[in-house]
Amino acid sequence: MWFTRFLAIALAVSHSAHAADKTAAPIAVEAVVALEQPLVEEVPVTGTINPLRQALLSAEVAGLIQAIHADIGDKVEKGAPLLDLDPELRSISRDAALAEVARVRETVADSRRRLAELERLVGDDHVAETEVENLASEVRERSAQLQAAQVETERLSALLRRHQVAAPFSGTVSLREVDLGEWVEPGTALFELVDTDSLRADFQVPQRYYSRIRPQTETRIKLDSGESFTTRVEHKIPVSRSGSRTFLLRTLLSSAVDSSGQRTQLIPGMSASAVLQLKSDQQGIAVPRDAVLRYPDGRITVWVAAPGSQWDKVTAVNEQLVTTGLSFNGMIEIKTGIEAGQRVIVRGNESLQAGQKVVLKHAVTVNRRSEGH
Repeated sequence: MWFTRFLAIALAVSHSAHAADKTAAPIAVEAVVALEQPLVEEVPVTGTINPLRQALLSAEVAGLIQAIHADIGDKVEKGAPLLDLDPELRSISRDAALAEVARVRETVADSRRRLAELERLVGDDHVAETEVENLASEVRERSAQLQAAQVETERLSALLRRHQVAAPFSGTVSLREVDLGEWVEPGTALFELVDTDSLRADFQVPQRYYSRIRPQTETRIKLDSGESFTTRVEHKIPVSRSGSRTFLLRTLLSSAVDSSGQRTQLIPGMSASAVLQLKSDQQGIAVPRDAVLRYPDGRITVWVAAPGSQWDKVTAVNEQLVTTGLSFNGMIEIKTGIEAGQRVIVRGNESLQAGQKVVLKHAVTVNRRSEGH
């Protein structure tokens, strides 16, 4: 008995409240017009930030380390000296080669002088032509010796220059493997140099999307720090990995800036996630994500204004069941349930009731709420 009476009272109160809502003053809600537009498929991928250039530097000649000019963390410019090897022995060899060049040059000059004297005597029959030919041969031989000595001097000078290891490009020293007094051979790892100013994001993308990615395809990248920015595809590598059935997608990040216009702080090796914006040839109705309400029982609805409604005028609204499709850029595709041109409520739709009177306002900004209604 008491339960039946309580239920009747509760139903009466609910009916009274519902009636009061319908007779209450119209509330202002914000709405947009559902439009048909090109659809975009968002494809989430994960990847890594990598430097465009990263080199493990070594010496070209053997030697004893005499001086070190850079350490871990130092930023260096292209051509800046990083390490010096002891040049004393190589310098002595070069100086000896220079002396040999000077000696051979003198012998060539002497041979040419004697050849010129003999050539003046040939016409007076005071000397045999054979002697002239022999001396000319001697001049040619010593000229070749001079050329060989000069080449050896250039070789030793080049080796001497290689006693200094310089930065092949501008970057940051990320590793130092040696110290003063160590003997190094060609190929011994000395430094690791990383170009931290020119970075790329490498992503593995399912191969079925290869033909749909274009150079102008937008990519929205998000870092673990929460920073996000939009950039464009630079290269797609036309090789699919047999195991994962993916291909490499590369995006340059040298000018990456976040939504506030600040340069994004990127470091090689950090992980990144991205969403590829793949445009399709299909058209469909899309509405802002805030217009869609999801319920625990699986229903998905939107609130729409009555036919013939006008902006800034009082009208009724009704909840409409819909089915959704692609989600992109804060928009959701509506496959069934509404038609293009209908006014869809995007703000103030959380507590609406069927037939409730509202005043439609143009939506200026749309906040993206969670979809867990």
